[in-house]
Amino acid sequence: MKHTKLTTLFTLLLLLMIAGCKTKKKTDENSYSLIKGNTLDGWTQKGGYAKYTLEDGVVVGETVPEDSPNSFLTTNQLYDDFILELDYKVDPSMNSGIQIRSNSKPEFQDGRVHGYQVEIDPSDRSWSGGIYEEARRGWLVSLEENQTAREAFKQNEWNHVRVEAINDSLKVWLNDVPTAFLIDDETKTGFIALQVHRIKPEEKPGKKIMWKNIMIQTENLEGALRKMDLNPVRTKNNLTSREKENGWKMLWDGKSTNGWKGAKLDSFPNEGWVIEDGHLTVLSTGGKESDAGGDIVTEKLYKDFELKVDFQLTKGANSGIKYYVDTDLNKGPGSSIGLEYQILDDNNHPDAKLGNHEGSRTLASLYDLIQADVNKSVNQIGQWNSAHIISKNGVVTHFLNDKKVLEYDRFSENFKKLVSESKYDKWPDFGQLEKGQILLQDHGDRVLFKNIKIKEL
Repeated sequence: MKHTKLTTLFTLLLLLMIAGCKTKKKTDENSYSLIKGNTLDGWTQKGGYAKYTLEDGVVVGETVPEDSPNSFLTTNQLYDDFILELDYKVDPSMNSGIQIRSNSKPEFQDGRVHGYQVEIDPSDRSWSGGIYEEARRGWLVSLEENQTAREAFKQNEWNHVRVEAINDSLKVWLNDVPTAFLIDDETKTGFIALQVHRIKPEEKPGKKIMWKNIMIQTENLEGALRKMDLNPVRTKNNLTSREKENGWKMLWDGKSTNGWKGAKLDSFPNEGWVIEDGHLTVLSTGGKESDAGGDIVTEKLYKDFELKVDFQLTKGANSGIKYYVDTDLNKGPGSSIGLEYQILDDNNHPDAKLGNHEGSRTLASLYDLIQADVNKSVNQIGQWNSAHIISKNGVVTHFLNDKKVLEYDRFSENFKKLVSESKYDKWPDFGQLEKGQILLQDHGDRVLFKNIKIKEL
C-alpha cells in the first residue's frame, strides 16, 4: 500500500514536470529574439551619435559629448500587437528608455524619433516603468501616485521589463510589478528602440546602459496575456498631465453637449449629430450643407488660442473647423461665416479641384483662400487625423498631423486683398474679429470628431 502511494505521488510529480516543460516550450515557440547572432543586423541607429555595440549578446549603449541629441537603436521592422520582454542595467546617473510603437517620419520634425517610451529612470524620482511620449505629449502615465511601482526598480542590477501592446492598450511590468496601464489610440504600429539619452554639458561621456534577452511575441498572444491590477489611464477626450500644467482645457467633454449649441439655434441640435463611444459625429444627409442639424459652435468666444481636434473622414466627406465665427453674419441658408480649416477627402470629393485659388479647398487649407502644403501627411480614410490651429496677434498657423502646412497674417494687407477677391468680400470685416466662436461644420457628410481641446494664449 505504501509503495503504491509513493508510485502514485512520483507519477503525479512526473506529469507536472512534463506539463511544465510543455508550457515553457510553447511559450518559447511563440517568442523570438530581436538580436540575431553576434551582430546588430535588423537594427538601425537614428537621432544622435551614442555608441551602440553588441558584447556577448548584450547591447551596450554609451553616451557621447553633449552636442549629440537623444540616440535610438531602432528595429527595422514595425510592430503593432506584441508582448516584449527584456532585461536592462543602467548607470545610476543616466536617463534612458525603451521605445515601443515609435516612428521616424520625414514630415515630423525632420524625422525626429517620436512615440511611446517605457521610462528608465534611476534617479531619486524613480519613474522607471512609466509611459512617456517622446517628442510629443510628454508624460502619459507617470508614477507620482504609485509608490509600489516606484520601488520596483533595482539600482545597479538587471531589471526585467514586460510590455503588452494590444490594440489601444499598453501594459507595463517592471520586475513583475505592474507599473503602467495606458489606453490610447494615437499610434497602433511602430518600431522598438533602445534609447541613450543626451547628456548635460557638465556630464562626462562614457556612461553605459545595457540590454539583453530582448524577446518579442507577435502571434498567439491571447493565451499569454497577464492580468493587470492597475486602473487604466485613458487619454481619449482627456488631458495629459503636461497639457493641464500648460493651460489646456477640453473643449468637448466626450459625452455631453455642454458648451456647444447650434450655430443658428439657442440649444444643441436635436438631429444631425450624435455622441457615441466618445465621438462627436455629424451624420450624412447626402452632402447637403446644414440640411439637418446644421453647424455647431462653442458658447464661448475666443481671442488668441491654440486649438487641437482629431477628426476621421468617411469616403468623399466634406466638413470644416471654423474660427472667429460670428453667427449673426449669416442668418439665411448655408453655413455660418468664419475662417475655415478645411476638412475634405481630397481624393474623392470634387471640391479638391475647385476654389478661388488652385488647391485652396483641399484638406487643411484656409478654405477658398490659401492652399495647404501639397506635401502634407494625410492618414487614410477610416483613420484619425489631427488638426492643430494656432492664432496669436493675427498670425494663424495650420498644422496637420504635427506638420505645419500654412501660415498667414489675418490683419495683413495681403490677406485683405485675398478676401477682396473672394466670395467672402460681401461679408463686412471678414476674418478681422477680435474674438469669435469655434465651429464644427455640418456639410451633410459623416465625419467624426474627438479630443477637442483648446488653450487660450
